[in-house]
Amino acid sequence: MSLNRLDEEYALEKRGRFFVASDTQGNREGEANVDHHELILLKADALASENRLKEAVDMYTMALRYDPVRPDQLSALVGCVLRNFKKKTEESPIKTERQHESEFDCPGCLSFICEPVTLTCGHSYCRRCLQQNALSKCKLCNEDIRTRPGEPRLNVIVSGLLEKWFPEDARRTKSIGEAESLLKSKRYEEAITLTSKLIESDASNVWVWECQAEAHRELKHFPQALQDWESCLRIIPSPERYFRKAKILQEMGCVDESLQVFLQCLALDENFHQAKREVELILHDLLSPACENVKVGLRETTQNTATHLRSKTLFAEDQEQQTQIQVQSATHAASSQPPLKTLEKPGRSESLQQSGLSTAHSLHVPGISRTIEEGLKRVDSSSQLSDPDKGAPLKRKLSEEGEGVTYSHGSKYKKHDETDSIATPVVKEETSPRVVPPELLDPNDFECSLCMRLFYHPVTTPCGHTFCRTCLERCLDHNFQCPLCKESLQEYLACRKYTVTQVLDNIIQRHLSGEHSERLKLHTEETKELSDLTKNVPVFVCTMAYPTVPCPLHVFEPRYRLMIRRCMETGTRQFGMCISDTEKGFVDYGCMLQIRSMHFLPDGRSVVDTIGGKRFRVLSRGIKDGYSIANIEYLEDTKVNDVEELGKLQVLHDQVYEKARKWFQKLENRFRNQILQHFGPMPEREGDIQATPNGPAYCWWLLAVLPVDPRCQLSILSMTTVKERLIKIRHILTYLQIHHRV
Repeated sequence: MSLNRLDEEYALEKRGRFFVASDTQGNREGEANVDHHELILLKADALASENRLKEAVDMYTMALRYDPVRPDQLSALVGCVLRNFKKKTEESPIKTERQHESEFDCPGCLSFICEPVTLTCGHSYCRRCLQQNALSKCKLCNEDIRTRPGEPRLNVIVSGLLEKWFPEDARRTKSIGEAESLLKSKRYEEAITLTSKLIESDASNVWVWECQAEAHRELKHFPQALQDWESCLRIIPSPERYFRKAKILQEMGCVDESLQVFLQCLALDENFHQAKREVELILHDLLSPACENVKVGLRETTQNTATHLRSKTLFAEDQEQQTQIQVQSATHAASSQPPLKTLEKPGRSESLQQSGLSTAHSLHVPGISRTIEEGLKRVDSSSQLSDPDKGAPLKRKLSEEGEGVTYSHGSKYKKHDETDSIATPVVKEETSPRVVPPELLDPNDFECSLCMRLFYHPVTTPCGHTFCRTCLERCLDHNFQCPLCKESLQEYLACRKYTVTQVLDNIIQRHLSGEHSERLKLHTEETKELSDLTKNVPVFVCTMAYPTVPCPLHVFEPRYRLMIRRCMETGTRQFGMCISDTEKGFVDYGCMLQIRSMHFLPDGRSVVDTIGGKRFRVLSRGIKDGYSIANIEYLEDTKVNDVEELGKLQVLHDQVYEKARKWFQKLENRFRNQILQHFGPMPEREGDIQATPNGPAYCWWLLAVLPVDPRCQLSILSMTTVKERLIKIRHILTYLQIHHRV
């Protein structure tokens, strides 16, 4: 059967009839080698990808009747069902998640954050959330947190403060840990006793409910376990919790309800592969024939029909009448089934039968897709979906997901005698935020152990210790170890994410506002002092630098790391460059450098791309934190106002420019290429040679590339007239041409 014929038949089938074209001898011979089963699956996948659910279900049903189909081959159908499900849940939102409001609550589980762990993004979570792998991304900034190496370490400062301020909450958190230990040691009854006491005092902790749910599940108390998972979902919905609730429903044989919850899990996380696999298995069971010997190949059906019909033959009318009778009989048979035994754990096929599914009646007919389509309208109908006495086939219930979804977390499986015995738990919401006792608030608890001052921009290392950001950076300039515990911070240094610890910074600003204002004022004064570009200007003692000429630097000494960092933090992005002097430390003249970009290496070194700016003369020298500083005054060329003198200066300028151009062109290729690579091409001739305070740019480019002693270059740098500079450069070029030196 060709794809063209399948398209033709489905065009007819959409009008309510299924036609089978009459075969000819030629057609049968041409189709001898066609894989009909594969063609049907391809067509079904195409229909599912186009959200044509009714037709897709028909095709998958035919494929299953024709030959076996693996559950994973129904992934396109799962996607189609999920898209319909999500579309309707968006129209009727399930539940608005409780927002993270207090700095003392974990953003992940919204419970008290007694064991805080600070991530590289600066946000803190309880250690239990990270140990349980409950999160893949930070809920506050969406940063990926799965790459965090090793065991989560407690934030030492924050953990100590919370235990001091909220001892009752701290004890309750430790009790939850004890309950989890009881659960691991299989002492389930004791775990339930302890969690029940914890719930009485605070029912808003999701981990207590999870621990109790797992204990009930291990004891086969499925109704109680289901109640606990519903309580978890009321506090904070998550794909993992929906999945666990669905598994409990499966254990109880409520396959129809479990399918809904699996879809709810996938609606939150489409990449939850375990849930997708379960949905594939349920759909596979749903669409499969009642038994293996009922398979009817489409090719055989076509051939049998072709012997009676020479043209297209309509045969769906009788079948549709048969379908209606069979579905009615299936519904009547299901309604007479005994009530569901919730504490039994049947197999998958038995569960389907207990849920009112009769695959022999509902799927062994060509017109079943209409049942699927109509059925996608009732996924939220508690009475219709959950009451096994109604007996509607699961396939119809699956298909009823298309309209009016209003999902409820409440249990819908219970029998009437169970409703009274198991009360629905009420999750208590926090009515008032935690308040720090004023008598326990001590500014000394917020003191950096390096600078002995109040934390300013506190950052927390992977080992759990907290320092001011600037203090930590200065320490890491010298070694890669934590200043307190000496643990290696090489990986932390390589990523260079010194993000402020938000919970600690918020506490300081909110509860120590006066001290924080004083600390901020002090920092502002220090920054203003460092921003002055005439007094205490940082000086890099290294090499000659010239205006407009690039000067790349490799910064590796701790003192210069600090100096460059301060230039970036203050926003000036400038520092002076001078060559060394044996007597004074550095010479009297230099050039300011403007930082254009920086590239950090994993070990803390950096490659800094700079370009020359203003020239300066040193007035006085000093030392600050290991690097040189100076008070300076800037140099500018004296302008020529006389017209005759300016004309002579222009002639001199043109002569020197032409002489320099010829010298550069006569260089060997290897030298010329090196110059081009490091300094770029020679600047173009300028129309106004007095337009800038430093004169023509090509003079400084020549001075940088000419093989001249640095002292000679320094003398030219200090000149304040263009004429003097041009005459000196002409002498150097003449000397090089005479002696043929490169």
